[in-house]
Amino acid sequence: AVHNLIKDTPQSGGSGNSADSDPQVRADIAASFQHAMVDTLVKKCVKALKQANMSRLVIAGGVSANTHLRETLETELTKINATVHYAPPALCTDNGAMIAYAGFERLNAGQTDDLAVSCIPRWPLTELPALL
Repeated sequence: AVHNLIKDTPQSGGSGNSADSDPQVRADIAASFQHAMVDTLVKKCVKALKQANMSRLVIAGGVSANTHLRETLETELTKINATVHYAPPALCTDNGAMIAYAGFERLNAGQTDDLAVSCIPRWPLTELPALL
């Protein structure tokens, strides 16, 4: 529906009542999307923490730079006596920081590899040795 609204321009045979012609509509769409995204992610994080009987959550990568997500996670995790940890926003746009953190945690857990280790470009977290 959002795609059709945005593409509904006179040039494409539409009515011209598109988000492109009304900045408020564009802002409303963006805000609605952000709210839905944050709501979904927070619910899933809370559920995962409860199921795993954990009280700490680390978020990383680009999504962790979202201020609304950070604030909502802090509020909701406080309700279940859990905490959220993340890097400064300047480091959240580079997934290298996320990979470095995973490496740091592996090193702290005593998990090391020699220099002959093979690079694995796609390594699902479910296949990594547990750090628990």
